[in-house]
Amino acid sequence: MKKSVQTIIQVALFVVIVLLVFLIYKSIMKPVNFNKEKARRETVAIQRLKDIRTLQVAYKSVNNKFASSLDSLVDFYEKGDMLVVLQVGSMDDSLAVAHTDEVKKANKKLTALDIYQMYLAGDHNLVFSVENKIPVRDTLFNGRENFNINDIRTIPFTDGEPIIMESVVKTVSGVPVPLFEAKIPYKSLLKGMDNQLRINLDAEKRDQNRYEGLQVGSVTAPNNNAGNWE
Repeated sequence: MKKSVQTIIQVALFVVIVLLVFLIYKSIMKPVNFNKEKARRETVAIQRLKDIRTLQVAYKSVNNKFASSLDSLVDFYEKGDMLVVLQVGSMDDSLAVAHTDEVKKANKKLTALDIYQMYLAGDHNLVFSVENKIPVRDTLFNGRENFNINDIRTIPFTDGEPIIMESVVKTVSGVPVPLFEAKIPYKSLLKGMDNQLRINLDAEKRDQNRYEGLQVGSVTAPNNNAGNWE
């Protein structure tokens, strides 16, 4: 009888030990798994914000201001044109520069397009640049497989929650400066993950006076359209 009781106690202790080991392992792995999934989601979100930045910079090059909405950026991508400068030759090539000057002196009515036609005809010892309007959709993101312009509207890993974006024109040192920012809060990006760890992350960012999520650009002050992950 005593032996059976002793066996039961040993089994019970073994079960308790296994349970404690499991709970300790789980508590250790919880933040590890959280950070791993957080990094995975951030990678997708950062690329989305980079795409918005690329489109905003292109939009500003055409309109001298940033787009005020994501719908405007989508429309710009689908229907807009942007000016592309084709640079041929180098100003450091003194022989080519001298030859180009001679060609221009021989015919002062030559346009950049005329010189480009001469280059195409075989005179490759020319230095010039040609401006040309090209559809935005034929210029940006051409090398991106499965790129979908409509993705820039929403926060990844959500049910279509919109990315937060705004643009302003702010006077800096007496000069009007266009600014924009786009934000993806962790509260949305990390939805479905451990909520307490996400709350702790937000608190940590606030303590550091940083945005509780991912952000590119700033409407508060010029920052060269930098992302807070850079």
